[in-house]
Amino acid sequence: MTDANTPPTRGRLLVVDDQRNMRATTALLLRAENYTVFEAATGEEALAQLASGSIDLLLTDLKMEPMDGLTLLRRAMEVAPRLQVIMMTAFGSIESAVEAMRLGAYDYVTKPFKESELRYRVERALERARLLRDVDNLTTDFNQRHGLSALVGRSAAMRELTTRLMRVAQSDATVLIQGESGTGKELVARALHAHSRRKARSFVPVNCAAISESLLESELFGHAKGAFTGAVKSRRGLFEEADGGTLFIDEVTETSPTFQSKLLRALQEGEVRRVGESTALRVDVRIVAATNRDIELEVRDKRFRQDLYYRLNVVALRVPPLRERLEDVPALAEHFLERANARSPNPKRLSAAAVAHLMSYDFPGNVRELENLVEQAAALAEGNELLPEDFPVRQGRMTPAHGTPSVAFLDGQGGALGRNASAGPTLAQVVEEAERHAITQALERHGVDLARVADELGVSSTTLWRKMKRLNLRPPSELARE
Repeated sequence: MTDANTPPTRGRLLVVDDQRNMRATTALLLRAENYTVFEAATGEEALAQLASGSIDLLLTDLKMEPMDGLTLLRRAMEVAPRLQVIMMTAFGSIESAVEAMRLGAYDYVTKPFKESELRYRVERALERARLLRDVDNLTTDFNQRHGLSALVGRSAAMRELTTRLMRVAQSDATVLIQGESGTGKELVARALHAHSRRKARSFVPVNCAAISESLLESELFGHAKGAFTGAVKSRRGLFEEADGGTLFIDEVTETSPTFQSKLLRALQEGEVRRVGESTALRVDVRIVAATNRDIELEVRDKRFRQDLYYRLNVVALRVPPLRERLEDVPALAEHFLERANARSPNPKRLSAAAVAHLMSYDFPGNVRELENLVEQAAALAEGNELLPEDFPVRQGRMTPAHGTPSVAFLDGQGGALGRNASAGPTLAQVVEEAERHAITQALERHGVDLARVADELGVSSTTLWRKMKRLNLRPPSELARE
């Protein structure tokens, strides 16, 4: 047991040297600095200890038998790519040091070395190890919150979006994301960044619709001290903040033609000029822009510069509205409920009736509206199971089976708006129509390829065939041959 007064270890080190006295002396010195130190006499013995994954820093001699230090370094990098390595050599040759650094060593020290020099190099190597761990943790957290796992949905539309996203993520191509409000355009932009080579640098978002025209230029490009009233000191713009990373310009069509010309110049030249300064600053920024408008119509109507449109529209991504992928509603609702449950001492679950209720709705507010509905229901519902009446849907439509007229859906109190509740559809009808809609849409996309239809819908081929028979559905290609 560790004594309560013993300070925690500063790191776990492995010293490898086939000379016992040298190995023991080095280990003793480092233990005196409160490091946890392990020893190995051979490269094979060292690799066995490295396999545990608990070593922060490897210090190895260069000249050893039968496995030399460079061979150990190569194999150690395969076992633990993030491992920090310091090479110890009595020969001090530039060639061996360069080769060690090329293979992944962090540093080298020449024997006989001074104690202060060894302590300094070990501290630097462990500091780098800590920084890399912090970056990994932040990247993992960012991916969990903003990576592809956050783009929930099994529909064909979402699969097409994520496939296209992954193809373009690794490039530096400018991306234009189009979609209605509430579809998750910023989430797509963050996923692009999270899967790009710039993921360790900043993702900087700016919403052009939320900033007045007079301040937008200063916000993006920065300003010099005294450039305008209130500019009491110089300020970096968001282009500079995003240097090396990604700048997400949301609602870009809300800007004026005057500002668009300045933005175009910044994109073309790869440099920005702060307001009130004459010197341009080089920036390395990937641009991802988004709009909820029909940008081609904006260009035709002369409200958006055509040259800027071509500069932004290198790769286009369309985020589908929720009404075009209603089959994703159950997964999205469960995703949002899981997040709400994580913040609540009283977790809730979705009933089948509530899911059917949600799938009959058009969601004019898209995914954002569904998220709000689920969070509201989770917060206000009295029971542990969320029921249709817990979702105050006030607008929507449902297309009942057998060609009967559409009806307004529930008002959140169990009744139909402006109708007697007894005139509304039964739960079985709602579920049947939801299945009919999802299968019909998938059949239109894949025709006779029922395996792909079943895969998209997340059911087995047998289950799909049984449901199609019950609903009297056949692939469009079969119907066309009749």
